[in-house]
Amino acid sequence: MNTPLYAVVDPATGDVIREYPTATDESMDAALRAATTAYQEWSRQAGVRHRADLLRKVAELHNARSGELAEIIRREMGKPLDQAVGEVEFSAAIYAYYADNADKFLADEPVELLAGEGDAFIRRQPIGALLGIMPWNYPYYQVARFAAPNLALGNTIVLKHAPQCPESAAALHRIFADAGFPEGCYVNTYATHEQIADAIADPRVQGVSFTGSERAGAKIAEIAGRNLKKVVLELGGSDPFVVLSSHDLDATVQAAVDARFENTGQACNAAKRFIVADELYDEFVGKFTERALAKADGLAPLSSVAAAERLADQLERAVAAGATLVCEGRREGAHFPPTVLTELSPTSPSAAEELFGPVATVYRAGSEAEAVELANATPYGLGSYVFTTDPEQAMRVADRIEAGMVFVNGVGLDGVELPFGGIKRSGFGRELGRAGIEEFANKKLIRAARL
Repeated sequence: MNTPLYAVVDPATGDVIREYPTATDESMDAALRAATTAYQEWSRQAGVRHRADLLRKVAELHNARSGELAEIIRREMGKPLDQAVGEVEFSAAIYAYYADNADKFLADEPVELLAGEGDAFIRRQPIGALLGIMPWNYPYYQVARFAAPNLALGNTIVLKHAPQCPESAAALHRIFADAGFPEGCYVNTYATHEQIADAIADPRVQGVSFTGSERAGAKIAEIAGRNLKKVVLELGGSDPFVVLSSHDLDATVQAAVDARFENTGQACNAAKRFIVADELYDEFVGKFTERALAKADGLAPLSSVAAAERLADQLERAVAAGATLVCEGRREGAHFPPTVLTELSPTSPSAAEELFGPVATVYRAGSEAEAVELANATPYGLGSYVFTTDPEQAMRVADRIEAGMVFVNGVGLDGVELPFGGIKRSGFGRELGRAGIEEFANKKLIRAARL
């Protein structure tokens, strides 16, 4: 039996729990029409403080419904309840952050004139209806990163969520309605790939934000480019975790384990390649492997059986390319055992792939320069981690790593105020922080001569 396009599917078994009807062409047109009308009639009349008040209500509703929302994504993609609740609460914090800071971020910015009399300033204004295409691995957080700053700015949102997330998509639509956003400000749609391609090209859509695979991102960017649309892409990652020295190797190893196995390793910016100084390598590998394998007890399944099968195929090719694999247990459906790879040549095609699951690859580095070279030996450039006891070395290495984000001597340091995004084949543009409200803003110059 073919799985429907939008459905809640048990991640472990592949059993369909509930199906959702795919959007008709008429309903998709209605969604774009509603978002455009809301922009024209609401956005241009509602001041920033009113928009901020609505976002604050969205944050409150996330917190009030955290248990219900968490249970939904546990069903959809297998996330443990404690992590699911944490995601809901972090999403609430994002909405609250933009509610609290919208006034400041959108204040007129004076420009000092070099010649002539009068005044000049930059005024940040919305541009219209935006299309958001979101992934399954963080069903609420990914939406919050896109929707919160743009609704604060006054853009309106048409949201196409991942096919695995129809229930959470509907729950979010209800939250925006219950918070008081007028119809069309935030519209959920269960669109097909063909309908989304048409929507990107539709003149009513002024910009597109996509988080997902590199292949899909390239297709979306191609359509957007042909139609002269601004696009923000957050794609894959193969983030390096560089260990150059440590006062407490046990703590560093635990940080490495935490950085790899959060969300069962299904995070774009999770540490995936561990690059360890030669003098620490053997001890690090021993401790890391022991703790990684111990994660098997209670580890949540991957998002689907198909995802586990893809990961298994990647590992087979890595071993065929010369990697040594350490693993206890075997894959059962979508449940995938923690795995550690060593001795994989950094020039192997397998080394360039993103391993989306509980698999870590460890490399030995003979020097700081070699560690940086290994860190940058990837087509991706999303996040990275540097652990060292030398502050000068930390800044030197952070400066040389080719990534959109570098975290020094810590994991889990993300914050709503910190811009998120990458370079190279990890995409372009930024979300969160002040940068997140700038991406789809018209930075309008107003220059007035003195009368």
